[in-house]
Amino acid sequence: MGRRSAHLRPDGDAGPRVLEGARVLVTRSPERAGALVSALRETGAEPLLLPLIDFERASDQHSLDVAFDALGAGAYSWLVISSVTTVQVLQGMAADRGAALSAWLPGNLQVAAIGPSTRRALEGLDIAVDLAPAGQQSGAGLLDIWPEGPGSVLLPQADIADPRLRRGLAARGAWVQAVTAYRTVDYPADPDRSLAGLFPPDEHGAPVLTPADAKVALDAGELHAIVAASPSAARRVCSALAPLGPCRLVAIGRSTEAEARGLGLVVAAVADEPTPSGLVAAVIEALDPGHPHSTPPTRRL
Repeated sequence: MGRRSAHLRPDGDAGPRVLEGARVLVTRSPERAGALVSALRETGAEPLLLPLIDFERASDQHSLDVAFDALGAGAYSWLVISSVTTVQVLQGMAADRGAALSAWLPGNLQVAAIGPSTRRALEGLDIAVDLAPAGQQSGAGLLDIWPEGPGSVLLPQADIADPRLRRGLAARGAWVQAVTAYRTVDYPADPDRSLAGLFPPDEHGAPVLTPADAKVALDAGELHAIVAASPSAARRVCSALAPLGPCRLVAIGRSTEAEARGLGLVVAAVADEPTPSGLVAAVIEALDPGHPHSTPPTRRL
């Protein structure tokens, strides 16, 4: 890697090149990082990728198939989706059955989505979203607006999903069928079980580091910020890279922030929205030279 200084504008003005020269480590796999890589480059930053987590097919594929078939048969009144990965898993399952996901879902089904990226993924497949939190982009945010009363809910989610969403929906009167849609594993996934084929190729050309590479760069003062893109990524950042020294940790949301702080990591900024623009704004906040606690490294890179 080349060595150069990060020259942030001293007036704190978030101009088009406000992150000129800053090196930002993004904890996402190459096929998921394109939009954020592009947004960072527009600010002058140099994005580097550190894939820490990957995704595999659910271990209990039979239960997922049964639930998905019941969904198509009209067994549920609500479908709750909390990640783009879940959308892509369901889309792939519909394709295996020779249908588009929008056609597989019954017309009277109501769909709830958590996070703007999840909503966009659904709407990009011509699936209307009936309920989505406008403020806190989390399970708690959805529970705040969830209608009281009975109803049957299919909740496909990651194997490590926080159980509070399922419990909260049940506490509001819903009958909830939670099913594992995919497994979260250390990167890279088993090629025979990987979900990588569900993601369109993303030609962004950002360098991909190993944890050992990233640790060397971090200890040499060559990284200015790290973006933790999930609570599980925060755990892996802690185990593979801590201590972070003057490098600023940016969290994608409150649950990631809470996980990082619980591990003893200092979080410099939290994205208001889990979107590329929200994350870039948080990186700018973390490296804002107008705030003494977040002055970027001055070492020459």
